[in-house]
Amino acid sequence: MRANALRDWFEKQGNEVLISHPLETTFKPYAFGSNFYNFIQKKLPAFHNIYFYFLEFANLHRNPIFIFGTKKWLLEISDFAPDIVFSVHAHLNHGYYLLLKEQLGRSFKFMTYCGEMSDSSGFSRHWVNPNIDSFLGPFKETCEAAVKRGMPDSKVHEVGPLLRKAFYKKQNQSDRKKILEKLSISANLPLYLLGTGANGANQHIPVLNALNNEDSKFQVVALCGNNNKVFNEINNLKGLLNFKVFPLPTIDDVEMVSLLKSAEFLFARPGAGTTTEAVVCGTPMLFDISGGIMPQERNNLNFWSGRSKNLIKLSSPKRLPVYLGHRIPKINVEIDEAPVKLFNHLEAAICKS
Repeated sequence: MRANALRDWFEKQGNEVLISHPLETTFKPYAFGSNFYNFIQKKLPAFHNIYFYFLEFANLHRNPIFIFGTKKWLLEISDFAPDIVFSVHAHLNHGYYLLLKEQLGRSFKFMTYCGEMSDSSGFSRHWVNPNIDSFLGPFKETCEAAVKRGMPDSKVHEVGPLLRKAFYKKQNQSDRKKILEKLSISANLPLYLLGTGANGANQHIPVLNALNNEDSKFQVVALCGNNNKVFNEINNLKGLLNFKVFPLPTIDDVEMVSLLKSAEFLFARPGAGTTTEAVVCGTPMLFDISGGIMPQERNNLNFWSGRSKNLIKLSSPKRLPVYLGHRIPKINVEIDEAPVKLFNHLEAAICKS
């Protein structure tokens, strides 16, 4: 998500951007590890308390000697000849950085953008490499976590969230109404928004069944992303519900902003991407922690509890109706009309390279 957002913004400025996924494309066991990570996020989040800490101490990608399958990838990067290498993944900041230094044989800037919102035991130490040129973070809490882990303060910069373009634009009520009408959603009924993580993790079916016992009038939008199984299940369930539900596959950024700004609340796991979008839109949020809390989710829960007097976590999605009609906490983070601080930092780095 962040890589695509950066590409869209940076190409608009007349720059060339190449997105590369070395962990997913260079060596099959690495791809298996990424897929396994996604699988347990959907099926057994609590197991991340084992897998995350295994990755923390296994150091699989810190020494370039033990990184495999990179020959073709290094040639691809060499052909592109980047002025800046911009990492948005914790496990690309050490061994892969050293491989690029050896391969490129020329001056380039290596920057890490960490999307974690705050500190906790789930803030990976692999985000921090004092030898790279810059560590960039969306919030001061992110930057403080990096300094705490040994990143030189002079290399750490708070540059704000890196999101898709629509999140930076002003959107009035008339604009939102048009988007809702396009999606056949009423602008006159309370809207409950159920979120899905990038990997398709959600609890839509048990939430919808629990809401079916409510007498009040409302409508539900269930974001399904690439989870076709849940999308089809909800379509089959529609006729049995006493309220309207709108299952949506992957949607664009304008639609996402409209839904977040129209919703009474968002119910979703405390992932960094989803939670950042919610706080930028000022959307009240209920956190789904069914199946346990993943270590990296604690970063975002700590951000919320540090900036809000209240934090609502639901270990069972069936309890969501308890909070209907209650004031649900929200955080509103103001951002510029574009990621200006990030642009300025990148442009300054290009001038120096």
